[in-house]
Amino acid sequence: MKRRDFLIKSSMASSAVLVPSFMKAFENLDPTLLGYKKLVVIQLSGGNDGLNTIIPYRNDLYYSNRPGISIPKNKLIDIDGELGLNENLAPLKSLYDKGYVSIINNVGYPNPSRSHFRSTDIWHTASSASAYLDSGWMGRYIDQYGKKPYSGIEVDDSLSLILKGTTINGVATKDAKKMFNNAKTPFFSKVLETQTEAHLSEHNLGYLYKTMVGAKSSAKYIYETSKTTTSTQSYPNNPFAKQLKTTAEFINSKLDTKVYYVSMGGFDTHANQANRHTRLLKTYSEAMEIFVKDLEASDSFKDTLILTFSEFGRRVQQNAAGGTDHGAANNLFVIGKNLKKPGIYNDSPDLSNLDKNGDLHYTIDFRSVYATLLDQWLDASHSKVLGNSFNTLNFI
Repeated sequence: MKRRDFLIKSSMASSAVLVPSFMKAFENLDPTLLGYKKLVVIQLSGGNDGLNTIIPYRNDLYYSNRPGISIPKNKLIDIDGELGLNENLAPLKSLYDKGYVSIINNVGYPNPSRSHFRSTDIWHTASSASAYLDSGWMGRYIDQYGKKPYSGIEVDDSLSLILKGTTINGVATKDAKKMFNNAKTPFFSKVLETQTEAHLSEHNLGYLYKTMVGAKSSAKYIYETSKTTTSTQSYPNNPFAKQLKTTAEFINSKLDTKVYYVSMGGFDTHANQANRHTRLLKTYSEAMEIFVKDLEASDSFKDTLILTFSEFGRRVQQNAAGGTDHGAANNLFVIGKNLKKPGIYNDSPDLSNLDKNGDLHYTIDFRSVYATLLDQWLDASHSKVLGNSFNTLNFI
């Protein structure tokens, strides 16, 4: 062998030895997983008052039904000559003006429940009002398409039904480092050692053991991947904004996570709604604007779609306590960079045609929204995940 060829081959061999093991892992990485679409689902828990969020300010029935809590015309932001945004949604208006927001009105389902718990379960499981399921629609999605617990992350301390599957549950964490450290505690190690000593096969591992193995491996993966990215954006100092900051860091670090779930509470405004509700909308919109800016800075926004919903709307007529009671149909937001129909997606609420309880009728089944996200964004079969076929929409 010539000296020159020997040196070249020796150099290549040495380089192969020096390549860190974590870099070699990329050799076997499925290229289709790089740059996959992400979905972030945000719940405004408690029943957001959609009529004081997206205000039908040209409709006299809105003001006559809400003499004490309606939003004055000089306290809103016009968007189409008929509807206006609550003035505290100004940061959301900046996203709207860029074509990043689609507002879908009158979303609900037949025979609506006005119980927080039951209606939340219905939205989380994508069931009918008469069916009771023990798995969530996002959980079933990661069951069939994610295959790993970290395919779905709830940025919170406990896991909600929406991310519980039939064979795999998602992961709940607000702090990847803390979760990683907890997974290294003696308790975890002792349980895993005990089960290993029992020589259980892959087919008869106990549920607890499999769950703990999944949690430990997920904790390690999430921490070691996400610690490479730290947000440089200035988020507001509140729990919801912190959750979104963590979500952005997870997404921007290129975690192999397909779906995220975040919730913000406080929207059960039965009394003294006016100031309380506007503060909540301010908290939501300010954090959302920074969240989108964070994703844009890392070129992740083009591959991320955000859905904001609430488990039901509020009654059209205000109550005696200066608030609103549990209602039915509501509006929701879809936020993304490449929407087919940004702006107002469909007709405004019909305040002259209410149901027997004084609530808005739904015109779009919420499962049609899910079906659209699954089929057209996540490239999944919605009927396989939801258990039934639904009409899809045209917002993406």
